[in-house]
Amino acid sequence: MSFQILGTGSFVPERIVTNDQLSTMVETSDAWITQRVGVKERHVCTTETVTDLGAEAGRRALEAAGVKPEELDLIIGATISADTISPGLGGMVQSRLGASCPAFDMNVACPGFLFALDVAAGFFARKTVKKVLVVSAERMSGLLDWTDRSTCCIFGDGAGAAVLGEGDAYLASELHTMGDDNVISIPTAWNNSPFYEGEQKKNCVNMKGQDTYKFAVTSMVRDIRSVMEKAGISGEQVKAVIPHQANLRIINEARRRLPEIPPERFLTNIERVGNTSSASEPILLDEAARSGLLQPGDYVVLSAFGGGLSSAACVVRWQAKEIAP
Repeated sequence: MSFQILGTGSFVPERIVTNDQLSTMVETSDAWITQRVGVKERHVCTTETVTDLGAEAGRRALEAAGVKPEELDLIIGATISADTISPGLGGMVQSRLGASCPAFDMNVACPGFLFALDVAAGFFARKTVKKVLVVSAERMSGLLDWTDRSTCCIFGDGAGAAVLGEGDAYLASELHTMGDDNVISIPTAWNNSPFYEGEQKKNCVNMKGQDTYKFAVTSMVRDIRSVMEKAGISGEQVKAVIPHQANLRIINEARRRLPEIPPERFLTNIERVGNTSSASEPILLDEAARSGLLQPGDYVVLSAFGGGLSSAACVVRWQAKEIAP
């Protein structure tokens, strides 16, 4: 037994920052950002917390699934930007929704949602749960150096969630970690100890663009091919690919290297949302579900890559009922 997706939800902050607005803060332009990244605008938190984002996405997913909070047996949070180290996102969402189940967090950066799905599959395999909420929420705007045009123009804030139920629709998965902080890192500022004599680093996103690009394209192509083979499906059978929305150039290069999948089936929303780290895939999945694109029986491939260095992919057979926009 694995699981099936019963419903999805997503939420982004109200405030939108356009490329033109960014160009008044840092040396950049709409043309530069659009060409190099593919982002036109992003949502950023003003008063919203990560818990606010995650709880609303979770509420919408529960509503779409027709599941009450008290029916949940487990909540898994995926985030690198929780409001507090403890309690984590999962526990805060549990409290906010009024659930009474165990809850915990996972930190795998951008592939966090997909790692969390695989962890949830283990609980279903052991038959210890019947309903699980997986929620990813990120406030990346608080982890950026807003004077660094190579990173501040890429990211946005938001949350996505999925309610999982008993079933056999999680068909294949692939998880990888290289354990490397040389390409992508976000140091933690542990500045309280008067005894620590090591280097104190600023807790903001550090990223080597070319190395990230190479890792992302290579891992995405490898992982997608692997999970399709494991699931026994062809590229023509894939209804939609939900790729991590890190950079449009990365997605386009993966499209080119995966000619077996029709290119129009690689979905994107990066131009409107930016890179929301672990929330990227569930936000896009929810948009696809609410647009009516996904119908029961459709094969959906999800793929992600990011800090760690980690990557993941999976194949799910869509089972959820139609969700209102």
